[in-house]
Amino acid sequence: MTVHDPAAPGLPDRPLPDVLPPVTDEPTGQTADPRRAFWVDPDTDPRNLTAPPVGEVATLAHYLDHYRMTFEMKCDGLTPEQLAARSVPPSTMSLLGLVRHLAKIEHHWFRRTLEGQSTLPVLYEAEGQPDLDFETAVGTEECVADAWESWRREVAHSREVYTRYTDLEEPYQVRGVVVHLVEEYARHCGHADLLRECVDGRTGQ
Repeated sequence: MTVHDPAAPGLPDRPLPDVLPPVTDEPTGQTADPRRAFWVDPDTDPRNLTAPPVGEVATLAHYLDHYRMTFEMKCDGLTPEQLAARSVPPSTMSLLGLVRHLAKIEHHWFRRTLEGQSTLPVLYEAEGQPDLDFETAVGTEECVADAWESWRREVAHSREVYTRYTDLEEPYQVRGVVVHLVEEYARHCGHADLLRECVDGRTGQ
């Protein structure tokens, strides 16, 4: 295992912002329809505020954080009931369910796999009930608070784990884990696009 020196160049420190830019109905694009406007002004978009990454380690971290931030922005400004609104029946997918699901994915790959803590219970899962992340996502303040606390905790831990490596071939092919997470977030950001549009008509980057 190659330990990464946090002071060394290569892996930028890209913490997720504490406060995302507010969602507004004021269009910033070239159309008067807020549905088709940019989600946020490109000049203040938190995803555009860092220098381009250099090298594979930094590039993978950059893309993963980009999708994490995009997903969080897609959920911004909604009530618990809106977050828990499900898609087309019989699907149980909701934005709130996705927050819980992505916390579960971060936890599994970084804690249970890369750190070898395979005996840890899987988040939002029980014997014979593998989909509790979606099935028990309900529109209450408590459920929403728990979901975001879990997701932010696991994202912070995952980012800390990743800073330990410059050799992406070990353990368990770190490269493969991070690329899988990029794929997972990209897929679910697509789901989030449609779910958010169904909730309040909002579209955007």
